[in-house]
Formats: sequence, structure tokens, C-alpha cells
Amino acid sequence: MAQSQHDIGTEWLAGAGLRPTRQRVTLAALLIGDGNHRHVTAESLFEAAKTEGEAVSLATVYNTLRTFCDAGLLQEVTVDGSKSYFDTNTHDHPHFFWEDEARLSDAPSDELVISRLPNAPVGAEISSVDVVIRLRKKP
Repeated sequence: MAQSQHDIGTEWLAGAGLRPTRQRVTLAALLIGDGNHRHVTAESLFEAAKTEGEAVSLATVYNTLRTFCDAGLLQEVTVDGSKSYFDTNTHDHPHFFWEDEARLSDAPSDELVISRLPNAPVGAEISSVDVVIRLRKKP
């Protein structure tokens, strides 16, 4: 992995006030080192780290992704109640879930119109609305 990717990862962590441990910098560089947004699972990030020859456990990947979410660096998108994807784009936006490929991608925000939400129950407020649009290839 190029040094500039590590530098970008280190700066990303510093901006969130996170200590730049070796594992965090490695995973940050894989997530944002090329400047592109991506959607990953813990397993796919673990495999990417292995491919780069980086020694990091799957448990460390899970813990680090949780830390990144807690720091506001990532957005977690849950599909099927059990499968989580982590998005480097933390702005509110909808997603496509490609069922045939088990892949998540951004959907165009400007085409989504939510005209009305139900009232929140007494004593609660709506904190966010997650939109995941499921797709499958036509037969």
C-alpha cells in the first residue's frame, strides 16, 4: 500500500480525534486512501487487508469499523436485519441493495422524494430515515 494512502488514512483518523494505531491506519487507508467512497462489509475489508499483506484479525476489523462509526467516519447500513455494510459517505442518502450480488451502492438522492412520514410516538422523535431499495436482475 502506498505511503500517501497511509497518510490520508492517518489524517482521516486525526480529524475524528482517533489515535492512529497500525491497524486503524491500515483499515482507514483501505477505506478512503484512494479518495473514493465505498461500501464494505467487515469480511470484505478483512479480505482486502489480507490481499495487501496486512496482518489484522477479523475481530479487529469488526471493532475498528464500530469505532469508526462511533466517531462519525462511517455510516452503518443494515440489510436483512443481520448483514451490515459500512459506507464512507456519511451524508444522508439512499442505497440500492443488489440482491443477486449481495452488494450495496448509492442511489441518486435527487430522485428520491419522501412526501410524508408517520408521526413519531409520544415521547420520541425521528432521528433519521434509512432508505434501502432492493434490486434484482430481471429474468
